[in-house]
Amino acid sequence: MIVGILGAGQLARMIALAGYPLGLDFIFLDPSADACANKLGIHLLGDYNDPRLLAELAEQADVVTYEFENVPADVAAYLSAHTKVYPSPNALAVAQDRLIEKNYFQRLDIPTPDYVPVDSFAELEQAMTQIGWPAILKSRTQGYDGKGQSVLKSPDDLVAAWALLDSAPAIVEAFVPFDREVSIIAVRNISGSIVFYPLAENLHRGGILRVSESRDNDGMQAQAEVFVTRLMESLDYVGVLALELFEIEGQLIANEFAPRVHNSGHWTIEGAETSQFENHLRAILGLPLGATTAVGKTAMVNFIGGLPTCKDVLAIEHAHLHLYDKAPRKGRKVAHATVCADHVDSLVTRLDLLIKLAQQVDNS
Repeated sequence: MIVGILGAGQLARMIALAGYPLGLDFIFLDPSADACANKLGIHLLGDYNDPRLLAELAEQADVVTYEFENVPADVAAYLSAHTKVYPSPNALAVAQDRLIEKNYFQRLDIPTPDYVPVDSFAELEQAMTQIGWPAILKSRTQGYDGKGQSVLKSPDDLVAAWALLDSAPAIVEAFVPFDREVSIIAVRNISGSIVFYPLAENLHRGGILRVSESRDNDGMQAQAEVFVTRLMESLDYVGVLALELFEIEGQLIANEFAPRVHNSGHWTIEGAETSQFENHLRAILGLPLGATTAVGKTAMVNFIGGLPTCKDVLAIEHAHLHLYDKAPRKGRKVAHATVCADHVDSLVTRLDLLIKLAQQVDNS
């Protein structure tokens, strides 16, 4: 069985690593010659919309998936006419545009921050009379890891923030004074069965995820499951989906969803009975879904822009290091590590050591 993946970054790499024990082979389409997954399968080097490469991918792959949501939706649609593509091109199209995504949440009665679309500086000024201060200006497309976003604290911020977007279509969102950020990762298979992982509590800085900690038996789990179920069923979704949420006084508010395996689910490799990567493959191949039960207490730390030594990471008890085979570069996720424990106190101690290592090499 051959799985095609649009993109050959670290998420594709981890999908392939999860697939090899299942006897799967992989073919990647990616425009980067040094894409970090390219050693794990056939690498079709070229643009995502290259007709020749797309034809080759469709011919060789039994099923196609993607590792990030900025793959052109029309490429996924083209492939779906020639082979199986999961998640569907429709899910990709919704996730790619923040305005479409927010409107979709609203139709499903999933709460969101207040938001207003803006297509000009005059509309931005007018929108601020409705949204108020502070707020966040976001490009509608191509936004991830804090890119294409500016915090608006006063009218003095408007000109620079709009210039940063270079007049691209955008939305203004009310700033959410959240108590914490959480995400739920769910998996839906071809027959419509859904399984859920325990919530992850997340810490971002500069728009980049730094730390995720699994929260088994979290009080917000049931509410998150209701929201992500509505989303997956309405999209007839197949595969792993991550829904990012803010918690405010016991109420969850949706931020965005990712139609793919997700950084806040990396803890599942060591911390759950079946990882998100293996379950994504099980879902898109029509295999039974694996148990998502947490195995003890687990947390994950990203290494941004720089790497500690393997020796320093592995000196922490029950730490596991995942290198992405990517050259360190400012703002780039180059690795992550997880720590596991039987008790919360032990996890906190080990996590603190891991966070200190990440801070020492941080180049974001």
